[in-house]
Amino acid sequence: MVAAVAIFSVMDTTMKLLAARYPAMQVTVLRSFSSLPLVCAWVAYRGKFNTMLKVNWGLQLLRGALGIGMLTLFAYALKSLPLAETYAVFFIAPALITALSVLVLKERVDGMQWLAIVVGLIGVLVVLRPEGTSFISVAGLAVLGSAACYAVSAIASRILSRTDSNEQIMFWILIMMGCGALPLAWSGWVPLRLEDWPVLAALALSGFLGQLAITRAFSMGKASVVAPFEYTALAWGVAIDWALWNTLPDRWTIVGSAIIIASGVYLARREAVHKEAEHP
Repeated sequence: MVAAVAIFSVMDTTMKLLAARYPAMQVTVLRSFSSLPLVCAWVAYRGKFNTMLKVNWGLQLLRGALGIGMLTLFAYALKSLPLAETYAVFFIAPALITALSVLVLKERVDGMQWLAIVVGLIGVLVVLRPEGTSFISVAGLAVLGSAACYAVSAIASRILSRTDSNEQIMFWILIMMGCGALPLAWSGWVPLRLEDWPVLAALALSGFLGQLAITRAFSMGKASVVAPFEYTALAWGVAIDWALWNTLPDRWTIVGSAIIIASGVYLARREAVHKEAEHP
């Protein structure tokens, strides 16, 4: 999981670089189609192409639409926000997933877990500044929208995993995001510059390897143990911001991040306690 987070941090860095030169919707198209050849080669190696059409089309289409929203909003936010601040706000996603699990999956969430969700939301407000000046910024709201799309997509993935394989899920999310975003991006399409091809190659490779690593992590370990390591992204965000853009997070970002991370870790551990009580 630590490796997956590090690789995804590289992917997000390439998206931030591209978002400075291309429209956010075009970045979504590039993210989707750049990794597709590698995913196709992996699916072929696994001998799974003969099963690609036997999927839950309704949920696959839903995840494709949510993926477009998630990536486009995230790329838009990266234009003006540092990586560390973007990650800090996005960390509210686990709390949103827990809340949605009650509504959609009918899972049991106790009072302490609801309190942790509220605390996590307070942490987001801290990151977006207590005086409210950044909270009304379009970039800050875009990250929240991206996290919401990710949370709904994660719930859909839980249901989808009951019928569809990892290969099917990885393959169709890229196809649907790319094909869905391309018509929306076409009118404002900016020709690719020759000097950006190395960045696109890094985007393709990091997106593919990161997905393999995170899939492997959750297949090997309990989600409650593996998931908290996702918060190491903040360290990578701070390091990359400082190395490439000479930017460091301010005190509100650090304090808010600590609140959100504490909330997320508590939710993960609390979920593990519930599962152990249900299945002793």
